[in-house]
Amino acid sequence: MDNFDKKGRPIVRSTTILAVRRNGFVTIAGDGQVTLGNMSIKHGTRKVRELAGGRVIVGFAGSAADALTLFDRLEVKLNENNNELLRAAVELAKDWRMDKYMKNLEAMLLCADKDITLTISGTGDVITPDQNVMSVGSGSGFAQAAALALMENTDLSAEEIAMKALKIASGLCIYTNDHIICKTIPANDTPIIQ
Repeated sequence: MDNFDKKGRPIVRSTTILAVRRNGFVTIAGDGQVTLGNMSIKHGTRKVRELAGGRVIVGFAGSAADALTLFDRLEVKLNENNNELLRAAVELAKDWRMDKYMKNLEAMLLCADKDITLTISGTGDVITPDQNVMSVGSGSGFAQAAALALMENTDLSAEEIAMKALKIASGLCIYTNDHIICKTIPANDTPIIQ
């Protein structure tokens, strides 16, 4: 994997963000590593935040500055749409895809409220999971596989599953560490239809 973009700038690689919805709670967890080129330059970055007065939790993978811009834009969209996450996400995705400035933002958001979990990308995608687990970032496949196995084989809480799954991912993905931040909110305990 090349460590520099087409203009010769070091590529920022980072993170694993994981959402787990179980037994009336939803948790989003993320690691704290930021990698620039071939160096880990920060270990305790907070990539998971609360928005809408704690009713929405959001984690990001990608460029930190771009993600902070997206957090701000999502907060505005939540305010404009009565804190309805799905509607705010669709509006943000439309802007992200169409706006000349926003098109260059390099990050993905993983969001959840009491009703829904979704990923928002710069290509205009707003994706909901088929299962009660969703992830983004460099170690997302490892974390998601671990979380699904824990969901099927344990009675652990959403937060415990997220923590253990990210710990597993940190042992496999070189862009993920074990400085894990979790945010958990109450959720409607409606199982996703499979």
